[in-house]
Amino acid sequence: MKSKDLQKVIFRKYEDGDSPTKIFRDLNGSLSLDTIKRWFKMIRDTGSIQLSTPPGRPRISRTSKVIQKIKHKLDQKKLISVRSLAKKYGISKSSAHRILKEDLELYPYKMIIEPKLTDEHKIKRKKFANWVFNNFRKEDTMRILFSDEKMFDIDGIYNSQNQRIWAASRAEANERGGIKMKQKFSKKVMVWLGVCSKGVTPLVIFDQGSVDHAEYIQNVLPIALKYGTKTFGEHWIFQQDGAKPHVHHLTQK
Repeated sequence: MKSKDLQKVIFRKYEDGDSPTKIFRDLNGSLSLDTIKRWFKMIRDTGSIQLSTPPGRPRISRTSKVIQKIKHKLDQKKLISVRSLAKKYGISKSSAHRILKEDLELYPYKMIIEPKLTDEHKIKRKKFANWVFNNFRKEDTMRILFSDEKMFDIDGIYNSQNQRIWAASRAEANERGGIKMKQKFSKKVMVWLGVCSKGVTPLVIFDQGSVDHAEYIQNVLPIALKYGTKTFGEHWIFQQDGAKPHVHHLTQK
């Protein structure tokens, strides 16, 4: 948040009757408590916040020349870290980070992982797409029962990097849900589900966390057959992926 925006926020909160300490906590350290108190005094004395010089010391690292150099470096479309930028241009890591986020208004996106397709994969996919296009009418696609399995962790998903609790202290963070309880050996279950244009099948849950072809044949296929026949009658398609229990010769039979 820029200085002008902060001044407007402080002035509005002053008019609302908020104390300097409350404003300091609300801003999560964006502005020091001493600065907020000094601005309060300006408002009481003059009715506004008037800064004769920009807050903080003059820029030494974040100069327009350095900013343009970093922008030119990024335009080369090469992967580069904040640490390497700081080392290359002789500035601190925090200054390089502020140049990227505040001056260039960039955001650090994570790299997306996608499956690498060979020429053979592309040919097979194109062949399959043409086969579907030439052999399926629209009404046929509405009579497909799609299915898949998913592994679930009973303890839930927790991302230590992205899940943060904003608080003034560790104790306050703990009170606001900052502690994640996790079993030493977490239990996982496998869940199977089928879905189609008419709805979804009943769930099939495997408590052991995995499934082989025998369990798939015994527990999944009867559910799929019963639901598909009840929903579509005699003519419908059961779609599954290439997992080992699905392509086992007994499953196919």
